[in-house]
Amino acid sequence: MTPREMPELDGVEHRFIDVGGLRTHVALAGRGEPLVLLHGWPQHWWQWRHIIGPLSEHYRIICPDLRGLGWTDAPPSGYSPGVMADDVIGLLDRLGVTRFHVMGHDWGGLVGYLLALRFPERVSRYIVLNTASPFVRPTPRILANAPRLWHIAANAAPLLGPRLASSAIPNWALRHWIYRSATMTPEDRHLFAAQFREPDRVRATVRYYRNLLLREIPRLLIGQYRWTRLRTPTLVLAGDRDPLLPISTMSEFGPLATDVRVQCLHNIGHFPATEDPHCVIESTLRFLGSPAAAPAMLDGRADLSRRALR
Repeated sequence: MTPREMPELDGVEHRFIDVGGLRTHVALAGRGEPLVLLHGWPQHWWQWRHIIGPLSEHYRIICPDLRGLGWTDAPPSGYSPGVMADDVIGLLDRLGVTRFHVMGHDWGGLVGYLLALRFPERVSRYIVLNTASPFVRPTPRILANAPRLWHIAANAAPLLGPRLASSAIPNWALRHWIYRSATMTPEDRHLFAAQFREPDRVRATVRYYRNLLLREIPRLLIGQYRWTRLRTPTLVLAGDRDPLLPISTMSEFGPLATDVRVQCLHNIGHFPATEDPHCVIESTLRFLGSPAAAPAMLDGRADLSRRALR
């Protein structure tokens, strides 16, 4: 099979780094305090294409491909958020990074939560996009939204899962999880979907979702993370048109977080960094304390709700 071509972005350097035997692709740009960007499924580092340049003017941007996706190896095991958090820490150790900010989305968002919970001495601030809170409870309202997540069972299904994960569901997700559809070009969709022509990456997707369905979701619902406390200052960016997650699922923390701010992004679906990169950039710079973002410049597109939850 011919290797897939890497898309190019001005100012971005690409490296392949061995992390405990996992050949990991990482895109790097800029200088300054490290800011790690963790993508979701069915995407890879290219998810951040619109925000890497502006953010790299203030920060050292580190965009790894998670295991099994993009150009990182797709081994036969390790598709749990905990292992992927260890992958990220191993990569940062190899890069000589000790303390850093994180931005995570979808699967990368869950990995980011685990980094903040398990390594609070290393994570300075966390920005999370369209990701369920690790402290969500199985209330009737939450359980009523389960049908929105049909793709989890479909990707995880024996026999049928690999067939669906090879094209049908990634293409569906890229077309229907986005509210401002014009912001995702056909070329972008092709770049994301092309990875699933590789059998190892299809198998990786099945393992991602089989582990999520059989282990992670049951553990989440019985309160796996309720013995911990989120002390890292956290900004939740929640698209109000996300077909997967209602804002309540993304913003439930109860007394288990000490500094969480929830920002509703109006008329935004599951992919905020694609649908409204300007808002994500401005919110990030302001939250991280960049002088360039001192004036509020949301242009009326999002309401900021600051909540200190104790």
